[in-house]
Amino acid sequence: MLQNIKARSRNLKNIKARSRNLTKTHKIAIAGVTTLSAAAIAFTAVPSGQTTTSEAAAPARVAYSSEQLKGLQSGVTEQLAGAGLQGKSVDAQAKAKAATQAKAKAEADAKAKAAAKAKAVAKKKAAAAAAKKKAEQAHKAKKAASRSAKRPHLKTVAAKSYANNLNGWIRESLDIMKAKGIPGSYNGLYRNIIRESSGNPNAINNWDINAINGIPSKGLLQVIPPTFKAYHVAGTSWNIYNPVANITAAANYAADRYGSMDNVNSAY
Repeated sequence: MLQNIKARSRNLKNIKARSRNLTKTHKIAIAGVTTLSAAAIAFTAVPSGQTTTSEAAAPARVAYSSEQLKGLQSGVTEQLAGAGLQGKSVDAQAKAKAATQAKAKAEADAKAKAAAKAKAVAKKKAAAAAAKKKAEQAHKAKKAASRSAKRPHLKTVAAKSYANNLNGWIRESLDIMKAKGIPGSYNGLYRNIIRESSGNPNAINNWDINAINGIPSKGLLQVIPPTFKAYHVAGTSWNIYNPVANITAAANYAADRYGSMDNVNSAY
């Protein structure tokens, strides 16, 4: 029995050594168990029938059984185990808190990085758009300047006017003939007009063969209606008595048949 008590005492000492980080309450409990164990050892060490001194007998007054010591030891062990679990729980909570904080920081850093990247992309796009717009404006300005340089300066020409008389009618007709490629000269037109109508734009022949056939000659150059219609020059009046229209149509007919009004010297 003495050996068992000594072994238990050594176990209690080992437990005490491991309890340096325990709470004050735990340490007091372990001290009590140690004292009880020592008292039990002293009590059992005295032989039966022998007396001891007062110093040796004093511990014997505390009489604890092995069951009581075992209960105390079990209680201390449970307290130590509870303290260990409590310490592990605190460590786990601290680690979980640290992990949560690290995760939150990582997420914040990721968001900041994404925002910075998006800002950089937007800035780059804005710069590219501005550069493109500037290039387009420069191209348009250059193109406009080029067109302006190539475009010849056109002088404003006043509309040509003609006198409302035989001279004016002949000159206006000559300008139209020139534009249309119809040959003839002022002298050729004037000479034939004087012979045919004496310069009267409303002259009409009611006695020749054309009149007998119902298509009398009319106007300055005495043109019959079918010939006037066939050789009418675009841009002139459709009125056969109109001086310019009559001269131009007659000159167009003479050019087709005689080469030019200048070649006509009689009725044609």
